[in-house]
Amino acid sequence: MIPLASLGLEPARAWVFVPRMHHWVWMCLWIAAGVIVRSAETNFADVAVQAWKKGEHTNALALVTKGLAANPKDARLWNMRAHMKSLRGMRDEAIQDLTEAIKLEPDSAPLWQERAKLRFRLNRMEDAVVDFDRAVSLRPEAEPYNWERGIAQYYAGKFAEGRRQFETHQTVNSNDVENAVWHFLCVARAKGLDEARKNLIPIQGDTRVPMKEVHQLFAGKLTVKEVLAAAEKGSANAGDLSRQRFYAHLYLGLYYEALGEAPKVREHILAAVQLAETADYMGDVARVHAQRLDAPKPGK
Repeated sequence: MIPLASLGLEPARAWVFVPRMHHWVWMCLWIAAGVIVRSAETNFADVAVQAWKKGEHTNALALVTKGLAANPKDARLWNMRAHMKSLRGMRDEAIQDLTEAIKLEPDSAPLWQERAKLRFRLNRMEDAVVDFDRAVSLRPEAEPYNWERGIAQYYAGKFAEGRRQFETHQTVNSNDVENAVWHFLCVARAKGLDEARKNLIPIQGDTRVPMKEVHQLFAGKLTVKEVLAAAEKGSANAGDLSRQRFYAHLYLGLYYEALGEAPKVREHILAAVQLAETADYMGDVARVHAQRLDAPKPGK
């Protein structure tokens, strides 16, 4: 899954839904999208983007900070610095910058969406859901694409809401096994495994390895060993093979969570974390899940 809702784009269906782009390209897309009115007073943003493209990340950050000193009410610069800080792992500071941008542009759905995703990555589920909900309220037409919201709702224990989000996403993304699985997980937690299996969304067109086998596992038609075997096939490319193994382990961990088998949840989620790409949202899902495995349980 790839987070395109904030850019108002529809997801295409492929293992990587659009060609993987460097982070600076995403930043340029954000700028080009015209989400926030650009300040005409300086070109700090343009120079910073050029520095970032060259790998001069510290310099790029310094340029944006200089721009903010001159234009503290430029929400676009706050947003840009938040992106840069997030990409450098400074997520708490990135949230602070996005908060400043939101103060200046409180009706910008993309700003709320971006802060929601950052809060999710920091395992702040309740806050993330609040921000996702606010983004949807500001841009209702984007709700069907907001699968990130559904995942946050699942982890926040809002299973009925998550179920509805994934059912809505199905209307715009009908061939995604992942959507069917997250829907299954929400139903299982709210209504039980029998109800989840009865309501498993049928998927036919997801050709990603090993997603067909993952779907059949949740349908009760394949075994865990068959999913793992499928993940080893279909590509001679090391990167693709690693990604296939990552998704196999991630969804096996979630499968065992639905079954209530905690030791196997841990085994597969930790395996997924080892395989996860650094700058990848589903990789962050695995990392957040691993954090939650070690979190103190209520009443303990």
